[in-house]
Amino acid sequence: MGLLVMDLDDPVLFLHERKCRVCGKTYPLTEGFYLSRKSRGEKPSSYSYECKTCTIDRVKKKRRSNKLDIYPDS
Repeated sequence: MGLLVMDLDDPVLFLHERKCRVCGKTYPLTEGFYLSRKSRGEKPSSYSYECKTCTIDRVKKKRRSNKLDIYPDS
């Protein structure tokens, strides 16, 4: 019978859930948040604090407000 040894430095043990700073909802860390610092690997600190849906909404609003309805050349 083999004894299973868990590596406490393994970041998979600590990847659980995170609360979004914008909407306040709790999502799974790996599925609900973008990996913003890829050089750090899969550590919890490398994921953003804004959920994917809030990030998409923020980008859509920003993109929409920057478009000009009237072109200056016409």
